[in-house]
Parts: sequence; C-alpha cells; structure tokens
Amino acid sequence: MRTRSLSVAAAAAILALVQPGIATANGDPSTTVTFTVTTGALSLSVPASASLGSGAPGTTISAPIGACTVTDDRALLSASWTVTAAETDFANGSSTIPATNATYSPGTVTTTGTITVTTTNVTLSNSAQTVLTGSAGVGDNTASWDPTVAVNVPAGAVGGTYTGTLTQSVA
Repeated sequence: MRTRSLSVAAAAAILALVQPGIATANGDPSTTVTFTVTTGALSLSVPASASLGSGAPGTTISAPIGACTVTDDRALLSASWTVTAAETDFANGSSTIPATNATYSPGTVTTTGTITVTTTNVTLSNSAQTVLTGSAGVGDNTASWDPTVAVNVPAGAVGGTYTGTLTQSVA
C-alpha cells in the first residue's frame, strides 16, 4: 500500500510542475507575441441603374433591380445595422407617378460571417423606410439580396419613360 501512495504522490507532484504551462528550464528567454485585428467600415453597394421593363396603364411593372450588398468590416463584438430605402416620384416630363405606387421586396438574403438579417417588404415613399436589419453580428459580415421593385401604373398614366431615384442607405 505504501508504494502505491508514494507513486500517486510522485505523479501529483510532477503534474503540479507541468500543469501551469509549457515546461521551460529556469532562465530560458521568452518572447511576448502581439498582433492587431484591423477594422474597416460599414458600406452598401447597389446597382447604378435598373430598368423594370414596360407595361400598359393599369398594370404592374416589376423586376429585380440587381444585387445589393452590405459589407460590415468593423470587426465588432456586437454588430448591428439597418438598411433603408426611399424613392422619388417617377417623372416623365410633367407627368408623374407617385413613389407610393411602388413597392420594395428584399427577397432572399445571403450572408457571410455571423449576422442575423430580417427583411421587410415596404410601400415606397419619399421618406426612408427600413427594409433590412442586421443584428447579433460578430466580427466581419456581409448580406446580399436582389430586391424587386414593383410599380402600379395608374390607368390614366401618360405613355413614355418614367424615371425615379431609389436611395438605399445603411447605418
């Protein structure tokens, strides 16, 4: 029995010496190692232009406008962001179709990194409205989507090409 007790005591003593870290001889030199994780910006890329196609008065003209991407390179422990969209009235010379005749549907969102994204379909207006929110993000992340804009063309609309400006922003 005594031999067993001695062996257990000897093993415990060796573990106590090795356990705290790497075994080094007394007086061995050491190096402190440091590094910096860089941070960047929060940005949004969107298409420069989009054509929804054409249609007759009293119909709805709709199409995806192209890929939109939020890039969050801030490397935060708790990242969140919000994407908003606002539309000017659509004009064709002196004829207009109000922005409120249009809708914005984000559709499917693809993400990288850690971020939870919630989408909201909205009726557009001249005021910014939330269309996506990113929450519970950690580190760098991205979110990409291809929203569909649909315009309800009034029955009394005058023929021609209508132009409006869709402004999307992220904060």
